[in-house]
Amino acid sequence: MRKSFGNHLVLHDISLFVEENEVVCVIGASGSGKSTLMRCINLLEPIDDGQIFLDNQDISDPKINQDKARSQIGVVFQQFNLFPHMTVLDNVTLGLRKVFKVPKEEANQRGIELLEKIGIPEKAHTHPDRLSGGQQQRVAVVRAIATNPKLLLLDEVTSALDPRLVGEVLQLILELKGNNTTILMATHEMGFAKKAADWIVFLHQGQLIAQDRPEIVLSNPSHPALKDFLSSEIKF
Repeated sequence: MRKSFGNHLVLHDISLFVEENEVVCVIGASGSGKSTLMRCINLLEPIDDGQIFLDNQDISDPKINQDKARSQIGVVFQQFNLFPHMTVLDNVTLGLRKVFKVPKEEANQRGIELLEKIGIPEKAHTHPDRLSGGQQQRVAVVRAIATNPKLLLLDEVTSALDPRLVGEVLQLILELKGNNTTILMATHEMGFAKKAADWIVFLHQGQLIAQDRPEIVLSNPSHPALKDFLSSEIKF
């Protein structure tokens, strides 16, 4: 896959495969192309060349129904993007009700079950501004998985959080991994990537420089750019 903005080539012939039920972490410095990669996969940015397949369907084909393709992909960005005028439960069930036409009672039951899993069922009828940042991001994640997507995209979901709240969201992602959710996640949390990822991809200046198992990429980096990146990251 290739993507440019004007004369600036942002993604240089990226070739990547994500197995079903695995967690792939994308690492790299700011500006390396991680967020653009996520936006292209979710069809929010048109690609210049290449193909994107989801469950053997070419979703980058201009002739497909993009909204239908997107409905199979859950996505959570750095900011929570919860609707402030809606309750937590309404936020979580919005896709079920509006996109998949699930009856409200059934959707609410699914929403309550998810809120129980993340430990805040009592917040169901609360508005997002009454939640902590960690709680809001957890709600954003469960909203994304409420429709049982084939792929979950997580784009630096802890970067806007107070460090004390990061653990709440990372724990939820580990639970999703335990439930065999297929996840492609851009992250700066190297310790978490080493613990959670089945496969790690390193982007540098829009190029895929390295990809392998966590113990290979993080403990035995072979490329100078990867060595420099890892040496600059704060471990936790």
